[in-house]
Amino acid sequence: MNQSHYIGRFAPTPSGFLHFGSLVAALASWLDARAVGGRWLLRMEDIDPPREAPGAQAAILKTLESYGLEWDGEVVYQHDRHDAYAEVIERLFRQGLAYACTCSRKQLEGYSGIYPGLCRNLCHARDDAAIRIRVPELTYRFTDRVQGDFEQHLGRDVGDFVIQRRDGLYAYQLAVVLDDAWQGVTDVVRGADLLDNTPRQLYLQELLGLAQPRYLHVPLITQPDGHKLGKSYRSAPLPAEQATPLILRALRALGQGTDPAMVASTPAEVLRHAAAHWDADAIPRSLTLPEAQLR
Repeated sequence: MNQSHYIGRFAPTPSGFLHFGSLVAALASWLDARAVGGRWLLRMEDIDPPREAPGAQAAILKTLESYGLEWDGEVVYQHDRHDAYAEVIERLFRQGLAYACTCSRKQLEGYSGIYPGLCRNLCHARDDAAIRIRVPELTYRFTDRVQGDFEQHLGRDVGDFVIQRRDGLYAYQLAVVLDDAWQGVTDVVRGADLLDNTPRQLYLQELLGLAQPRYLHVPLITQPDGHKLGKSYRSAPLPAEQATPLILRALRALGQGTDPAMVASTPAEVLRHAAAHWDADAIPRSLTLPEAQLR
């Protein structure tokens, strides 16, 4: 890709502090952009205030700075983008592509997370209802730069999905698609836990006439007991004083070669070296770290 055309982004959710798994995803995204002279944007995905941890936003910014992961331009906050989300939902509703759904969680038990279309043709009022998008009975496919070919039949595997929650909060699927397009993102590098979200986003991009970025889903950090390393499970915040060794550890997790002598280097020096030698083809599809490396 032409260097001037690459725009990447990191979009953390402030429901907790950055942990080692977050670092792996952020580092991969930053290196993939910097290796080709591209831009790297930062977007705070703060569309779910009830789940936001106090102080998390400031801590995320401080951690990224202490680890040398500098971003381009101003930080974008999704709470400033509500008008754009509302406008698109209104358009989809007028076109008959979205509808109100009053189904409760109890009603949907037993459907394995696949919406059965109970409200699809009932014409409910939008008050006190979720808004769902009608999906086609089609398979959406893409080739991920690490995970390879992936496909999902939206009607059979997902069903009509929510784009605005019953409490009025906007759903991730809609917000991420609109914001990536608005920011001109060409390459999405993120964790593999979002791999199966991508076909829904491809559909929304097609429906709204938006460009499709390239995707690279880095492996999740899996522990020996099978649990994913994350905010809710033994996910210690990243200590600023351990920036260099943790960046080196994250590089090894991404399949990148490291020089043991660089443990005495600054984060900026390690990142410059890593960007000059970045090899996305070396990233493994999956990764289990030994217990000792999780501490």
